[in-house]
Amino acid sequence: MKKDYSSFFVPGIILVGAVLRIPFTTIPTVLSYVADGLGVSVNSLGILTSIPLIMFAFCSSLAPRLADKFGLEKLFTMVLIAMFIGSSMRVINLPSLYLGTMIIGVSIAMMNVLLPSVILANQPLRIGLLTTVYTTAMGLASSVASSVAVPIVKMTSWKGLILLLSFLILLALVVWFPNTFHNHVTEKDEEAHVGSLWKNKRALALLVFGGLQSLLFYTGMTWLPTMASQAGVSSEAAGILASIYSLISLPFSLTIPTLATNLSSKNRKIMLAIVSACGIIGTGMLLFQSSNFVYWLLVNVLIGIAVSALFPYLLVAFSMKSHTPSQTAQLSGMVQSGGYFLAAFGPTLFGYSFDLFGSWKVAALCLFICTIIMAVALFYTERFEKIL
Repeated sequence: MKKDYSSFFVPGIILVGAVLRIPFTTIPTVLSYVADGLGVSVNSLGILTSIPLIMFAFCSSLAPRLADKFGLEKLFTMVLIAMFIGSSMRVINLPSLYLGTMIIGVSIAMMNVLLPSVILANQPLRIGLLTTVYTTAMGLASSVASSVAVPIVKMTSWKGLILLLSFLILLALVVWFPNTFHNHVTEKDEEAHVGSLWKNKRALALLVFGGLQSLLFYTGMTWLPTMASQAGVSSEAAGILASIYSLISLPFSLTIPTLATNLSSKNRKIMLAIVSACGIIGTGMLLFQSSNFVYWLLVNVLIGIAVSALFPYLLVAFSMKSHTPSQTAQLSGMVQSGGYFLAAFGPTLFGYSFDLFGSWKVAALCLFICTIIMAVALFYTERFEKIL
């Protein structure tokens, strides 16, 4: 009798979701400790926060081809092993810190793409619920890890923190590993039905939507506190705004995937219209500067609602708008590759615009226009039940 490994699937998804961001999002909070430990300047380590995004941009498209070769669950296991090795080697020296971060970036890029396909292959009737599960685990783990990182470093060292993160990855690997024996291998002829995604207008529209959603999120996370401070808000209040911007994602990660998969097409469009309007109003408010805390609180809440709701919707859309796990992986790989390319360079160009023009007006106007284009692309894709 063939052994049933299905009981390991949901716990595995939860733990994978929990470690999907913390290996690199936790490090910026303790960057000064890492710099002191290695005897280098903090500025020289600034690229550590950009490396994963760059890897997301250039490596996401590899996941579908590798999944066709090895199978979904087996590739997932291989990626978790690589992620554990990459995380652990960061404690050796400065070159290994950079190399390990690159390996982590490649690993997470693969898992970002594979997760919707893995869920569709194993639990096609629970796409919304399981997307809720792993996005919530991802958000909670990131919040908790960021809040306890400094105390852990003070109790041990920065190496102790990284080794603890590596242990959590190992734990996720151990729980996930039994799923390898229920490996889904893509049929050879499935890819022929997909055609060239780069010639598919609906897929390109989803790429534009996903890319601009990522750009809006990472630009807001990087620059909203600075913009508020320069407008006259205290640094302490700006820190509170940054926390609100991050924490607002939790209720939406709990509700949006299930709503997106259960609402009728008409009601889903109404929900997305409200969310998109929040983003447009929030970015529009950036065109007007104010020293009022409540004003900036409203800006952060409105933009936070938009990016926090649209991200889990995008993850669900990969499965909803494709027929097979292979198509889901290819669509996810294409959209996330282009999306993270925009996310990696968007915040940099946003900051450069301030240096060039001496104010945030031009950058804010560009972000406002990008948000409108994002909404247009979103509703273009919503016209079609399936993209592939």
